[in-house]
Amino acid sequence: MRNIIFAAPFQLDTTYRFARAAAKLPNVRLLGLVAQAPRGADARLFADIEVVKDPLDARQLIDAARRLAQRHGPIHRVLGILEPLQVQLAEVRQALGIAGTTPAVADLFRDKGRMKDELRRHGLPCARHAVITSAADAASFIAKVGFPIVIKPPAGQGCKATWRISNVDQLQQALQAIQASPAHPAIAEEFLRGREFSFETITIGGEVRFSSLSRYFPTPLEVMENPWIQWVVVLPRDVSGPEFADARELGVRAVKALGLETGFTHMEWFRRDDGSLAIGEIAARPPGAQIVVCNNYVHDADFHRAWARAVVDDAFDGPYERKYAVGVAFLRGIGHGHVIRVAGVEAANARVGQWVVESKLPKLGTPRADTYEGDGHVIVRHPDIEVVKTAMQAIVESIRIEYA
Repeated sequence: MRNIIFAAPFQLDTTYRFARAAAKLPNVRLLGLVAQAPRGADARLFADIEVVKDPLDARQLIDAARRLAQRHGPIHRVLGILEPLQVQLAEVRQALGIAGTTPAVADLFRDKGRMKDELRRHGLPCARHAVITSAADAASFIAKVGFPIVIKPPAGQGCKATWRISNVDQLQQALQAIQASPAHPAIAEEFLRGREFSFETITIGGEVRFSSLSRYFPTPLEVMENPWIQWVVVLPRDVSGPEFADARELGVRAVKALGLETGFTHMEWFRRDDGSLAIGEIAARPPGAQIVVCNNYVHDADFHRAWARAVVDDAFDGPYERKYAVGVAFLRGIGHGHVIRVAGVEAANARVGQWVVESKLPKLGTPRADTYEGDGHVIVRHPDIEVVKTAMQAIVESIRIEYA
């Protein structure tokens, strides 16, 4: 029996889909590192758990993993999909002598400044950046690249605590908010203009075995700056042609440059207005924004299981045929407070309901979400990408969320 530790601090369905996939593999005993004991059907998912007070504290995770090993024997793998956990889980592996991504590689993916330095060292295009610890650092960087710039934490995710800075007043506000200092540095980046995409891979033994990509409408940063925008992600049916050949090469080179051996990656990249490419950033984890689910619908396959097969069994069951174009529209509205009304669902259903394969509508009474994924989503599938794009437009035009 292989003992697999899965770190799931919070009982989120997006996280637990991966845990369920790992638990279903043959000869697996799933052991949990959690902040709260799971409830409902997922309470039976783990053969044993350790509750840790601070799930981001590597020392607590190491001690809890050792207690699980004492009770059940040697640990085969230590897994988790959340971005803020990747370095700590690598430290657990190192402390217990378990195969998998090392702390050095995990930190290279996590620290966006070091990541860009390494990518650039390998000749890969990415946004110019600088580590800033003071207003003088920021001013020096702006003197080189000009406005606008982006300021973010070195290890941020999902546009959280990310600012687009277009003038001196905005710069002063951002620096005051983040309180940049030698002890708490931030990253300043040039603002990339162009179309934004993602690029996903499954890598095993240092070789990319699978790749996919999606297009963002508009960029996540624009969505966070404009709460009325309902974000859309579209996965084309055909990504094999010359239109994306340079992006595929760029993504594969980035994975190899950062030294990932086995796992999923999620890279955000831009095609600039002049046609050139630039990497935004890349993470050594499965993508969010329902992109894994969308790939399930694109290929008629289970990519949660594909992740588990890669990180537990070092195996790949593809190749997978791209059968459909897929789009996901994220439902958001203007205002604050709790959801009080979801309007336009019947109108949207009348226009595109025959192509909807999954929907999660906002629940009345729930607090407004503060992410670009909003309070719900609708996923559409069709062989023709133009039908999918039209359906996405119909959904975001029809459905409105109200808060109070």
